Amino acid sequence: MLFRQLEYLVSLSRERHFARAAQACYVSQPALSEAIRKLEEELDVPLVRRGRKYEGLTPEGERIVVWAQRILADRDALKDEVGALRTGLSGTLRIGVIPTATGAVSLLTSPFCVAHPLVGVEVMADLQHEDILRQVQNFEFDAGITYLHKDLPEGFRTTPLYQERYVLLTTAADGMGHRTTATWAEASLLPLCLLTGTMQGRRVLDELFAEAGVRPSPRVETDSVATLFAHVRTGQWASVVPHAWLHVFGVPPGMRAVPLVEPARTVQVGLVTTAREPGSVMARALTGIARRADITAALDRLSEAWASD
Repeated sequence: MLFRQLEYLVSLSRERHFARAAQACYVSQPALSEAIRKLEEELDVPLVRRGRKYEGLTPEGERIVVWAQRILADRDALKDEVGALRTGLSGTLRIGVIPTATGAVSLLTSPFCVAHPLVGVEVMADLQHEDILRQVQNFEFDAGITYLHKDLPEGFRTTPLYQERYVLLTTAADGMGHRTTATWAEASLLPLCLLTGTMQGRRVLDELFAEAGVRPSPRVETDSVATLFAHVRTGQWASVVPHAWLHVFGVPPGMRAVPLVEPARTVQVGLVTTAREPGSVMARALTGIARRADITAALDRLSEAWASD
């Protein structure tokens, strides 16, 4: 059994198409098909359901893919560990981030890059909570930044980063723009632009609106926090955004960010990595940075700055 055969099988599982899998592995389709066929012979089980076109993996194939992902992840972790011992940490750190946390991710990656100058960073943003957990579990990401719910599945290690708070984003001309606070009930009466209902960040907002005894009826929905800011800028809509996004945009001219109360609740955002040992050396290094970086203090200083404007 060769690592290359396992890579081909994992690629086929991900791409669900022989030609695309071969292209992703930089080999010809016949070479990929033959390598997987030889793997089937060696394991003495059918891995692929073959017809006139790709029809998916067999149950045995689905199980073998899980083992293949683990083996390849351990191989990569071993190479990174040896490289770190010889010349310091190098390679690529892969992070998946939910949309509401993308405004704060630089507060973590910046000190990481300073501490590990030979490492490149890939941040995949605008992902749903479930997708991040799946890709961390499948070793496609070294770590994820998402909500740390009590019902987080087993098999993950978590590191808290900050408590997400929410502000009503509106124009300065709006009556709410001159308030020091606004209630969730008051916000629900405004023409709102919010995240789409399929996103975890929106589900959190809906829970808070429900706690206030109201239900929002947004006229515009989007999967992008930046789009929320753009719509509020027109003066036609208001929005509810995480305070961490003020780290990116601040409070644009002509707009106001009003803290939301009743309830004045927060939601924990943090780093998730696989609990499997020894794990990724990249994940361990990032976790060390996360424990030392005071992201909460950085965001609080920002909040005090815009509150005093």
